[in-house]
Amino acid sequence: MSAAEVQARAERIASLPFESIGQTTTFFRGTRSSILDIWSHRELLGLLTRRELKSRYKDSSLGVVWSLVKPLAQLLIYYFAIGQILGAARSVPSFAIFVFIGLTAWGLFTEVVGNGTSSIVGNAGLVKKVYLPREIFPLSTVGGALFNFAVQFIILFAAMVILGEVPLSWTVLYALMGMVVLIVFSTALALLLSAINVYLRDIQHLVDVIILVLFWASPIVYSFSFVHKALQGNLLEQIYLANPITLSVLSMQRGLWVAGQNDVGTVHWPADLDIRLVVALAVSVVLVFLAQRVFSRLQGNFAQEL
Repeated sequence: MSAAEVQARAERIASLPFESIGQTTTFFRGTRSSILDIWSHRELLGLLTRRELKSRYKDSSLGVVWSLVKPLAQLLIYYFAIGQILGAARSVPSFAIFVFIGLTAWGLFTEVVGNGTSSIVGNAGLVKKVYLPREIFPLSTVGGALFNFAVQFIILFAAMVILGEVPLSWTVLYALMGMVVLIVFSTALALLLSAINVYLRDIQHLVDVIILVLFWASPIVYSFSFVHKALQGNLLEQIYLANPITLSVLSMQRGLWVAGQNDVGTVHWPADLDIRLVVALAVSVVLVFLAQRVFSRLQGNFAQEL
C-alpha cells in the first residue's frame, strides 16, 4: 500500500463519526436498549457459542465425549473416596445418583462462571477491532455450558432409568426451578466478573479459589442431613441456605433423587424450600439487571484496557 493510499485511508477513518460505547441512556432505559442490541446480534451469539464448542473439541477424536470424562471421573473419585472409604454411602441412599446430580449442577455453575469471567479478555481481538454488544461474549459461555449440561443430564437420566429410579411425581418441579435459579444466578456472576476482570486480572484467579470453597459449602458429596444435624436450624444453617447454589443443588436433589424422597427417616430437607427458591430466583433476576448495568458502565474502556 502506497503512502498516498495510507493517507487517504487515514482521512476516511478520521471522517467517520465516533461510535459511543457503554451507558449513554438512563439507568432503566439503558437495559432495554442493551437487550434490543443483544437481540439484533442473536445470530452472532449463536455463532460464538458454536465456535466455543468447536474450538473446545478441535482435533479431538472423541469430541463431545470429553465433556463426560471429568464429571464421571469426579463421580468415581467421590464415590469411592467419600462414599466407600469414608462411609458416606452407608448413610446416603443411592449415593452414586445423589453425587452425580450434584456434580451435574455444579458443572454448569463452574463452567458459566469460570469461562464467563475470562470471556472478554479471551476475545480481546474482536473487542478491539469491531463493534458488537460485548455482553454476547459471557452469554456465549452460558450457551456452551448449557450444551454440556444437557449431555451430562442425558447420562444422568439414563442411569436413573437403568436403576429404576426415574422421578415421576410433582417434585420434579423442584429440579426445574433449581435449574432456572442456577442459570440466572450464574449468568449474573459471569456478566459482572467478565467486566471487572478486564481491569483486575487477578479476579479470574480469585474466582478459582471461591469456586473451590463453594463446592464444599454445597451439599454435593454430602447430604444436607449432616448439615442439619450439626447446626440444628440455627443462624449458621440459615446462612448456609442463603447460598443460591446450595438451594439449586438441594432442589435438583429433591426433584430427581428418588431414593432420598422415599427415605424420610434419614434424609432431611430444608423447610419452605419452594419459598426459598422463589426468593432466590427474584434476587438472581435483580442481580442480572444490576450486573448488566455495571457491565454497560465499564465496557466503554474495554478496548483501551485490553
